[in-house]
Amino acid sequence: MSARARLAKRITFLVGSILAFAYVTPFLLVFVNSVKLKPEILENPLSLPVSITWENFQEALTKMNFFRSLTNSIIITVLSVSLLIIFSSMLAYYLARTKSKSTKYIFLILVTSMIVPFQALMIPFMARFAPFVSWNNRAALIFFYIGFGVALSTFLYHGFISTIPTEIDEAASIDGASDMVAFWKIIFPMMRPITATVAIINALWIWNDFLLPRLVLTEESQTLPLSTYLFYGQYSIEYGQAMAGLVLAVLPIVIFYLILQKQFISGISQGAVK
Repeated sequence: MSARARLAKRITFLVGSILAFAYVTPFLLVFVNSVKLKPEILENPLSLPVSITWENFQEALTKMNFFRSLTNSIIITVLSVSLLIIFSSMLAYYLARTKSKSTKYIFLILVTSMIVPFQALMIPFMARFAPFVSWNNRAALIFFYIGFGVALSTFLYHGFISTIPTEIDEAASIDGASDMVAFWKIIFPMMRPITATVAIINALWIWNDFLLPRLVLTEESQTLPLSTYLFYGQYSIEYGQAMAGLVLAVLPIVIFYLILQKQFISGISQGAVK
């Protein structure tokens, strides 16, 4: 290895270490403050705890109604992600395999819609769907997530499907398989890496989302991010309990990401070929 290559490798390692430290530090601070008492947090939130206490986690579990909120988050996230995978993969397969002007325009509209932020549509959107929200707020929230997430999911699937040879579809057709059978039996199993990528991206977004559930859900169906808001009162904030609540809210989705991180990286690299 030449001197220039060794220098470049050291610089890359140094920059990567700095970025990793910058990303990890906020999470470490949240955890450190979650095991400290409130006066100690107010005195110096950047210091290590003088004495570790787990009372904040006990209070957070009770005030958040943790297991009810966790159940709501799991139901909403699992159903939303599953339906997004089903609809987006089928739509992407149709758009990638059907070469016509209409499919090109549909794909262009989907890609263009990704640049429109939810905040720009929030007021008219909620005014239009207010009756649906009052009828079943969790079902309404899942419906909204599908609508807002289908564009990015279809875009990712479309790039991956474009790399799969069309000869596979032709061989399945010769064997007598319909398009639906060929997709679910042959094509979809081949898309496992990009499916993991789509699942992780949407699960992270849906699990951590605060604004849309705040507008749609009631107290009985609130998710974990909404339950952490209970520690912020009008005149006082329970910082230790809030930090403990944040740790409890983030931990499940972090474990989910760690389990699927290899498939996530593989899906990103393969889906970016085209």
